[in-house]
Amino acid sequence: MRLQFRKSATTGTSGYTLAEILICVLIINIGAAGLMGCFKYAFFVTRLFRENQRATPVMLERAEAIRLCSWDQVRTTGFIPPTFTDYFDPTATNSSVGIVYTGTVAIASFPYNTTYKDNMRQLTLTVKWTSDSIHRARTNITYIAKDGIQNYVY
Repeated sequence: MRLQFRKSATTGTSGYTLAEILICVLIINIGAAGLMGCFKYAFFVTRLFRENQRATPVMLERAEAIRLCSWDQVRTTGFIPPTFTDYFDPTATNSSVGIVYTGTVAIASFPYNTTYKDNMRQLTLTVKWTSDSIHRARTNITYIAKDGIQNYVY
């Protein structure tokens, strides 16, 4: 038996043209850029969530410290410091402690006209921080009652 190899009439014309290759590379680059944009946004949202979650305990810590004060201490002007500073990672050992949270504490008279108005105060806690040149803030407004504060804690 004798095998014969014939040359194809399309020899030399098989393969991809330069234009097809460039279009494929362009499509792959657009997809990769979109995927990288998704990753960047996901990391941004995760960092924002962590910073926001850290602001909650900062405010809670201040509110709990005020809860431990007596009614006379709450009413005394200047007893509770009006400003404070806290850090994202207060246990960090190096000089980088992350985001710096600055806060304000405002104690005002009860805003509603009621018979027990003199026995209540409005507490406004505000925490501010800057992340990526964007200023962020959280505010919590609560009320302090004379009979709601524990008298056995000083």
